[in-house]
Amino acid sequence: MNIRNRNTITSLFAIFAACCATSSTASEAPEKATLVVRNTRIWTGNNEQPWAQAIASSGDKIIAVGSNADVDILIGDETEVISLTGNMLVPGFIDSHVHFISGGAGLAAVQLRDAATPEAFAARIGEFVKTIQPGEWIMYGDWDHTLWGGDLPRRDWIDDLTPDNPVWVYRLDGHMALANSVALELAGIDAGTADIDGGTIIRYGDGRPTGILKDNAMMLVESIVPEASSERLDREAKAAMQYVASNGVTSVHDMAGWQSLDTYRRAESRNELITRIYSVVPLQDWQRLRDEVAKSGAGSQWLRIGGLKGFMDGSLGSHTAAMLEPFTDAPGDKGFLVNEIDDMRAWITGADTTGLQVMVHAIGDKAIRDLLDIYQQVAKTNGERDRRFRMEHAQHIAPQDIGRFATQNVIASMQPYHAIDDGRWAEKVIGPERAKTTYAFRSLLDAGARVSFGSDWSVAPATPVEGIYAAVTRRTLDDANPDGWLPAQKITVEQAMHAYTTQAAYASYEETIKGMLKPGMLADFVILDRDLTAIPPETIRDTQILRTIVGGKTVFQGN
Repeated sequence: MNIRNRNTITSLFAIFAACCATSSTASEAPEKATLVVRNTRIWTGNNEQPWAQAIASSGDKIIAVGSNADVDILIGDETEVISLTGNMLVPGFIDSHVHFISGGAGLAAVQLRDAATPEAFAARIGEFVKTIQPGEWIMYGDWDHTLWGGDLPRRDWIDDLTPDNPVWVYRLDGHMALANSVALELAGIDAGTADIDGGTIIRYGDGRPTGILKDNAMMLVESIVPEASSERLDREAKAAMQYVASNGVTSVHDMAGWQSLDTYRRAESRNELITRIYSVVPLQDWQRLRDEVAKSGAGSQWLRIGGLKGFMDGSLGSHTAAMLEPFTDAPGDKGFLVNEIDDMRAWITGADTTGLQVMVHAIGDKAIRDLLDIYQQVAKTNGERDRRFRMEHAQHIAPQDIGRFATQNVIASMQPYHAIDDGRWAEKVIGPERAKTTYAFRSLLDAGARVSFGSDWSVAPATPVEGIYAAVTRRTLDDANPDGWLPAQKITVEQAMHAYTTQAAYASYEETIKGMLKPGMLADFVILDRDLTAIPPETIRDTQILRTIVGGKTVFQGN
């Protein structure tokens, strides 16, 4: 692509970021508000005015932030007025890493996440199959084998319960899944099936597959799963939006694909979006996205494009994270990269040349280092620009690589809930020394890096309040670490809130229109039942969402 077209695409990001950022001095006559929230504790995210008492919006824009007196003069006959006592109002939470449609689908799927024994795992699948028709696929699930001691599930656990239905249920991290015999037969997988580069087929002693497929090997089944209908996808997107709204999330960065983008476009055309969506597509499709952005632009305030998601490695829980040294509990295993370094470098170079934003999954310390190296090489080759490279997860960083995030301007897109989940078992896998810089929120911030937060839903719940609790306390889910797992990596409440608001907005080139509360910004905010900065940190997770407002309109109201 020529330089002129590259600059055209790059400029679209700037135009998008600046659009509709209206000035509060556009008119001398006070504009009457359509919504006023007063008499509360407001954390604005704006360092120039960090705290306020009241906020007013007109239509979908904020027109005033200040004292009760500042906004009371904007109340008119048609103004909706919400007067609070003892509550807190914050910018709408931005979840910077979700799998939105699959999350919506998982809400109606078999629920395996808290199945604590193999018997419970099998029983839930057996009960669920009674609710569906023969031939329907049983999917999602989000099981966690560490809850029952670490044995991976096998198809013989469930085959007798599911003779007429294919089963394809994921581990909660999405990097391995269990297929029953029906699904394996449909996919043509048997003892003679060869192993897959960048993936693993777990086998019985005689070579037959147990049903567990990891990373790239999962495509053997994924490729034959029937495609969801548009109607089903629409329902799943609606369920996802309602769910995140109930948790105070007003915007998401969706790590999905073209089918999801089509679903959101249908919803936008019908004015049905209640969540703002940055729809990200696979890195390998950078040329298609280049052409799409050049043709149609980067999108709207509700739905935008321009991001590409790639993969370096798998996950720690499935032993597919790429590590510099072997796993502590598997001395002969260092995990693996799921894509060739040369391929990743070529895709990232091409995408960056066109002005698109690149974000890549990297979990193990080797994957992280290799990706930082690639980003450094691409930036040197393509020259200086506001590229905002992102690393998704950035979980297990070698100490000497922490400073590179700041010096290379790489955004660490992280998920704090994972820390209090994985913290129950991670040291068994990587040992106490490597654990010191795992989920290294404090070290990254101290080094000057930008850190944005998300959930990785449906791998973890899309609950920013729990994410803030996790980042501030680092108390693992089993409550075995009351002072915090690796407490040196704790951060403050305000730092965690910035990661879910101002920094997450920056991570999608939207910091001029969202992520903080000031005149001219979008009227996206959340009312909480308590002030997160004035309560014991261990009680943060008990916070309730009272109201979620997007574009000046209530999209969720609690009891």
